Amino acid sequence: MPLALLALAIGAFGIGTTEFVIMGLLPEVAGDFGVSIPTAGFLVTGYALGVVLGAPLMTVLGTRVSRKRMLMLLMGLFIIGNLLSAVAPAFGVMLTGRIVASLAHGAFFGIGSVVAADLVAPEKKAGAIAMMFTGLTVANVVGVPLGTLVGQTAGWRVTFGIVALLGVLGLAGIAKLVPELPRVEGVHLRHELAAFKNTQVLLAMAMTVLGFGGVFAAITYIAPMMTHVTGFAEGSVTWLLVLFGLGMVGGNLVGGRYADRALMPMLYVSLGSLAVVLALFTLTAHNKVLAAVTIVLIGALGFATVPPLQKRVLDQAHGAPTLASAVNIGAFNLGNALSAWLGGLVIAGGLGYTAPNWVAPPSPQRPLSSPSSRPRWSAATAPPAPSSPDGLRPNSRQPSTTEPLGDAEPGPSPHLPVPPTPRQARTDLPAQEAPARRSPREHHHRRRPPDRP
Repeated sequence: MPLALLALAIGAFGIGTTEFVIMGLLPEVAGDFGVSIPTAGFLVTGYALGVVLGAPLMTVLGTRVSRKRMLMLLMGLFIIGNLLSAVAPAFGVMLTGRIVASLAHGAFFGIGSVVAADLVAPEKKAGAIAMMFTGLTVANVVGVPLGTLVGQTAGWRVTFGIVALLGVLGLAGIAKLVPELPRVEGVHLRHELAAFKNTQVLLAMAMTVLGFGGVFAAITYIAPMMTHVTGFAEGSVTWLLVLFGLGMVGGNLVGGRYADRALMPMLYVSLGSLAVVLALFTLTAHNKVLAAVTIVLIGALGFATVPPLQKRVLDQAHGAPTLASAVNIGAFNLGNALSAWLGGLVIAGGLGYTAPNWVAPPSPQRPLSSPSSRPRWSAATAPPAPSSPDGLRPNSRQPSTTEPLGDAEPGPSPHLPVPPTPRQARTDLPAQEAPARRSPREHHHRRRPPDRP
């Protein structure tokens, strides 16, 4: 692999540290500023929304600049945002610093994905993208746990100061190792925008929002969940984040390896398994061993989707992939923002710290489903009607016979008696009431009714 991929991984390491370290420090930040944990969760939501808005904005602003120079400018913006967070005198100022740092996130990974893919042969693109994202995943094994430990002992401000220094290292690595790749001639902003007319590009981004959002719904509030529900000590959160990071590293490398061989099967398996694990986390969070295993699986299955989803966007937006690649990074964080916000709502609503686990499960097949794959119910396969005198559910309205139930095709409601066909009406009669069949002779001599005048 080219050394330039190492430089991109260094930058990704710094960005990954600042993105995820806040999750282990929410109680400390909330206590210092005198806000609730759900309110402190806006530091996650605000960062994610900044990525969503900054990804296309910064990419468009950088269309006239070489990709290497744009990567260096983005790292400079990242440094400024983290320094602002480190010295913030109020919660609003820290939120502003988080948003400033987040503006560099989406464009960095979007442009970096294009650069990484251009540095290797076509059959190794997903592996090169995974190598760059390895910096992001290793940050969760080394940077985030150490940042959490430093924040809990020396103060969270020290953590963000160290993150700013990581940005300086990333900037130096890009300046030294990333080559000046020639710009593609004849590609303008209108060509980048034209990629969004491709339905497959939009479907891939929808899978990104739905799939990765479930990960952040659970991990955003991992610290209070593990301490209040599972019974871990506050210091154990650091090692739980190490387990999450190890899962991310393994899942990212496996996803990059198999995305070059069977991209869509890899997505279906990883997203489907992630949905099951997130649903089970509500139960396993009450046991220390099972909770730790589940955290590893969430990290592995969540990041196994990153290289194939990013590669699919690059493949579908070939010729002008920079903006689409950056927007797809924004789609990851749109899912993050929505799930973190929903998780805060259910916690504030008194549903408990495990409620975010089921608030935003991924849907692996819906974006690529077709009408023919939707379930069709008939009278024989419909759910059995409840055993009540009127045949309806208690305290429920009677459904219309023309109203579809869920994903079912319009038709008779399974909760209403289905009118029998003429053949059923005859065979369902008691034996003594069934009409006798006429013989051919009787039928021939049957009296004909008189003609009407």
